[in-house]
Amino acid sequence: MTLMTFPHRDGVTEVHCGVPFSALLSSFDRRRTVVVTDTTVGRLYERQFDGFPVVTIGEGETGKTLATVEDICRSFLEREVDRSWTALAVGGGIVCDIAAFAAALWMRGIHCVLVPTTLLAMVDAAIGGKNGVNFDRYKNLVGTVRQPEKIIVDAGFLKTLPRREMLCGFAEIIKHGLIADAAYFAEVERTIGEELSPETLIARSIEIKMAVVSQDETERGIRRILNFGHTIGHAIEKLDPSRRHGEAIAVGMALAAELSWRYNYLSAGEVSRIHALLLRAGLPVKTSLAVGDLMRSIRLDKKRRGEAMAFILLEQIGKAKVVEIPLRELEDALAVVCERR
Repeated sequence: MTLMTFPHRDGVTEVHCGVPFSALLSSFDRRRTVVVTDTTVGRLYERQFDGFPVVTIGEGETGKTLATVEDICRSFLEREVDRSWTALAVGGGIVCDIAAFAAALWMRGIHCVLVPTTLLAMVDAAIGGKNGVNFDRYKNLVGTVRQPEKIIVDAGFLKTLPRREMLCGFAEIIKHGLIADAAYFAEVERTIGEELSPETLIARSIEIKMAVVSQDETERGIRRILNFGHTIGHAIEKLDPSRRHGEAIAVGMALAAELSWRYNYLSAGEVSRIHALLLRAGLPVKTSLAVGDLMRSIRLDKKRRGEAMAFILLEQIGKAKVVEIPLRELEDALAVVCERR
């Protein structure tokens, strides 16, 4: 087991990596711990939740709304949850986001522990304290930054994870190598075909994200590099609900690599190397969406400043920076990843 600690403005978050969730359940007071999960995780692991009050939410982005948060709070009210209670979120990134947001709001904050059950949540979504919900179809527009007290990362949950969801997690793993650690990126290249066994990669991805967040918890500076691939990725998710988060982010990273070449940061060979790894991982580097549709969505992005967009590029593999990209240049580059104008 690896225990990592993340000091922050409100205290310290413990990340327990490599320990079975079932082994830690006895440390929770069943009279003052409410489990928040989704329908699939609840069905697969219901025996582990025996004796705990359970709040079950629906699945998918369509349920990541203020209405769902209100339903959770109503369940808290019915169970007389007070500030001595713990919200135990067991699920993927959506469950962790919604449950942590509800825990931050209820009575101005109750204890919160996250148990991510997907690879994407283990290496990214559950780490860093950003939580919230979508609003009017826009990603994560309403939320807060509040760190959980503990995060329990049990790779055993991945045994029941569909392959497509595993691949989405690899998109974030690849992102971490690209923005912060060239040696890690090379390690992912070396191991990507080994039956999708990410256990040795999870801890390093968590370390990378925690290191970035510790320098900029509220995303005023360096934390913005964690959005590498996400500006376009979020637009793709909004316009094409059939795309999973990791798939959309992969296309966004392919575009960011292209722009990094156009700005003379990356060589053509490095761009090809990035595209090749994404494809080997089973991730897309193109979208069927039209350039015009994506641009209309991007113009509503909160990172836009007039006719320019704050965009994350790679100075080199393993090092990222924020660059203001004129929208006309962004539109021109989109033709590389879009199958239609």
